[in-house]
Amino acid sequence: MSNESDRNEGAAEELGGKLKKGVGKLLGDEQMEAEGRAKELRGKVQQEDAKAEERAKGALEEASGAIKNRIGKLVDNEQMAAEGKAKELRGEDRQRANQ
Repeated sequence: MSNESDRNEGAAEELGGKLKKGVGKLLGDEQMEAEGRAKELRGKVQQEDAKAEERAKGALEEASGAIKNRIGKLVDNEQMAAEGKAKELRGEDRQRANQ
């Protein structure tokens, strides 16, 4: 499953939980309210898990880009250095997008 679909599924789970919790509260059904709260929390956890996975991928991309950039500079290969810098920046962006 893709990361985006994991996040969307988590958001749907969270929303469904909020609805169930609200209906349970409205009806005075403590069991339904508790189940809704649990479902809401599972959705939040799923979303956070997906974001953490993307942050880790971004950190790896940033690090490998930085290495490629440094090697490119060391061997005086401007293209390699530029590709490394671009990869490094993509990794930083990926991490920022998943805060």
